[in-house]
Amino acid sequence: MKAVAELKPLVGLQAACESLAIPPSTWYRSLQPKRELAPRPSPPRTLSEAERETVLEVLTSPRFVDMAPKSVFATLLDEGIYHCSTSTFYRILSANEQVRERRNQLTHPEYHKPELLAERPNEVWTWDITDLRGPKKWNKYKLYLILDIFSRCVVGWAVFERESSVLAERLLKETCKKHGIQKEQLTIHADRGSSMRSKTVGQLFIELGVTKSHSRPYTSSDNPYSESQFKTMKYRPTYPKRFSCIQEARDFVRMFVHWYNHEHRHSGIGLMPPAAVHSGEAHELRRKRNEVLECAYSVNPERFVNGCPQAPALPDAVWINKPKDAEVELLTN
Repeated sequence: MKAVAELKPLVGLQAACESLAIPPSTWYRSLQPKRELAPRPSPPRTLSEAERETVLEVLTSPRFVDMAPKSVFATLLDEGIYHCSTSTFYRILSANEQVRERRNQLTHPEYHKPELLAERPNEVWTWDITDLRGPKKWNKYKLYLILDIFSRCVVGWAVFERESSVLAERLLKETCKKHGIQKEQLTIHADRGSSMRSKTVGQLFIELGVTKSHSRPYTSSDNPYSESQFKTMKYRPTYPKRFSCIQEARDFVRMFVHWYNHEHRHSGIGLMPPAAVHSGEAHELRRKRNEVLECAYSVNPERFVNGCPQAPALPDAVWINKPKDAEVELLTN
């Protein structure tokens, strides 16, 4: 109506209403004072406030809290009791915001997204368990594998016939000892499997002074490095469909880990072997790569349009769930 009032002095009421697609009668009706509606009288058959409270107490009682109002109505009728109709049951529940759920239900805990930063080797490890198919359909061996997320180096592994928190504790303890892990030095991240959340493993971390971290439920992207490493292994051309025995599985994993750590050029760490990054030799290896590239550039500079090429850079930091840029700046300042 405000737009009509602004156009009316300029073009007239009829033209203003036509341009805004508003009937003139609507304009005239808006000028009339609004009538105050008389309060609606309560019908004589309405339940009293005391009766409504009684019905609500019945519906929310432990006996009927899990039952639909129609079932409550029928049950009370069988016992010779009548309070009101089922539609009135629903109206009373709706007025008290209890139509959808009247039970006190447990809610799932809120899981926070893990945000882990590694700026050097042996700062954040991630570990997981995957199945290796045995000779029969129901045979599955368990590969336990621990990975350093900064260097992508496999720092520990074992193949067992079953999943066990005791076996996991033994592997983690031996791996920490092998790499000289000190208290408050290391964070170990894993998903929420039974072995990962076991009291045995948790007690070990307390004894070693290791910080534990877990993925959110059903969120494989919270443990991306272990998932990617398992995919690399199982997509190898030499990976068999099945292992004839557990010793064959261990021999294969041993050969794979040696190849992965010392021969595989990993794209996430400047195409370096993970073992070179883990030991600190990667910087010298990159310097030698740059020398080769500089020599090639000096011989045929016209072949390099953008100037002298550089070997792929090494990472300065590796994240699991890197936070927003503003949060990163806050952490680094």
